[in-house]
Amino acid sequence: MEEILNQYKTVHPNDATIWFKAGQVTDFPTNRGGCIKYKNKQIAIFNFARRNEWYACQNACPHKMEMVLARGMTGSTDDIPKIACPMHKKTFSLVDGSNLNGEEYKIATYPIKVIENEVFVGFLE
Repeated sequence: MEEILNQYKTVHPNDATIWFKAGQVTDFPTNRGGCIKYKNKQIAIFNFARRNEWYACQNACPHKMEMVLARGMTGSTDDIPKIACPMHKKTFSLVDGSNLNGEEYKIATYPIKVIENEVFVGFLE
């Protein structure tokens, strides 16, 4: 199970060396998540239309290793955009991946660019 989580590492926008085309803006539902596969990773992508912002994170819930975060509920806590795992209700910041419940679990986040209605996710390799 640990090997699943070890493949996910947060990427900061300035560190991204590859910008993977995930799809068109219209491929992703508004205010909910969608999922893409990049190499051996499942990445959840959120069109957070209420905030006019996009976010990406690992799709794996770090609590039980289920690939479910794309199906979670989006919202905000203290103006921090978040995703709640649909199975376990643990919430994570979509900005930095921190656990908003104060637990040790966290998630990897990835930068997003939207250029001419195309959605790109940044990776290191």
